[in-house]
Amino acid sequence: MASNETELKKPQTEQKNPVVNVEYCGVCDYGGHCLALGQTIRKSTPNATIFCSRGRPGSFEVAVNDKLIYSKLQTMALPDFNEVAQVVENVSHGEEPQQIKGQQPINCAIT
Repeated sequence: MASNETELKKPQTEQKNPVVNVEYCGVCDYGGHCLALGQTIRKSTPNATIFCSRGRPGSFEVAVNDKLIYSKLQTMALPDFNEVAQVVENVSHGEEPQQIKGQQPINCAIT
């Protein structure tokens, strides 16, 4: 009986450690935006691993567990950081990463 009681006390969903990869435009100086996104994510999911890497001009591509959830190259705007954080939190509870639609206006011209 003692072993059954122990099994009943286990949490229903196992906590996952999501991996977030952000490719950002160095020309547009989006490194600070990547750090801000990381801080927003860590408020709700402190166990997330976040990587920020300089990439293609105009980019701010966000992938969670290798699934692209947001592309600035497609939308021409930065993502809504709170919506990204919600997706990461959901993934930490076992859900699949979902694409987001929320975005911020952006002012960047590449010449």
